[in-house]
Order: sequence, then C-alpha cells, then structure tokens
Amino acid sequence: MKHRMLSTGLMASLALGATAFAASAQEEMSEAAAERLAGYERTGETRTCIGLTRVRSIQPLDDRHFLVEMRNGDMFLNVVNGRCTSAASSHTYLQYSVPGSQLCRNEIVNVIDSGGSGHLAGSCGLGSFESLTPVQDGDSASR
Repeated sequence: MKHRMLSTGLMASLALGATAFAASAQEEMSEAAAERLAGYERTGETRTCIGLTRVRSIQPLDDRHFLVEMRNGDMFLNVVNGRCTSAASSHTYLQYSVPGSQLCRNEIVNVIDSGGSGHLAGSCGLGSFESLTPVQDGDSASR
C-alpha cells in the first residue's frame, strides 16, 4: 500500500514537472523576439479580448509571439497556442475573421504567403493579450 501511495505521489510530481516544462517550452522565444521585447516589461495582466477597431498593428516577432499595438499606444504580447509557421517571414501576412468587434483568445489566425501564390502557410489560435509597459531608463540597469 505504501508503494502505491509513493508511486502516485511520484506520478503527480512527474505530471507537474511535465506541465511546467510544456509551459516553459511554450514561452521560449527567439532572440529576435526577445530583442524586440527588451524595451517592454511584461505585467502579467491579461485580457481575453481587445477591441478590433483599436488595433493599430499585429507584428509577429516569431512563430509564437505577436506584438499587438493599439491606436492609443498600449502594447500587448500575445503568445499563440501552438505555432504559426512562417508568421514572422517577410513574405507572409496575417489574416483573420472574427464574428464581432472583438479580437479574442482562441480566434484562429491564418498566415498567408504573399509571394504571389496567396496560399495558406500556417495557422494558430491566439492566446491571451498580456499588457506590456515600456521599460524606464533606470529599470534596465537594476535588472
């Protein structure tokens, strides 16, 4: 009986470790994405949806991280579910269609090849929109 309880505890620990590993793998970002985000601090504050008409641009930093700029200057980081193959390529653009006036988590974004073919290069589901704040000059020295 003790053996069974121990192995159940071990399996729970392994499951938690695997979950943490999957979460950290999801968060891994390219050097280019990290460089672009160096001017911002992640707040941990997230939104499920943002107003579509308020979006100025969505810039893919790599296949998993999108920088969303709002018309009022607010910035958000969106870590997509899965991977949007070729999203950050200079030969592709993002395309999405939403039923209302909000762009929300789990909306599907398509990556379209703009090299004349117009073929679908990849797609993914959006994650939550995490608010970013600009790094103050003194902040970077203290980190």
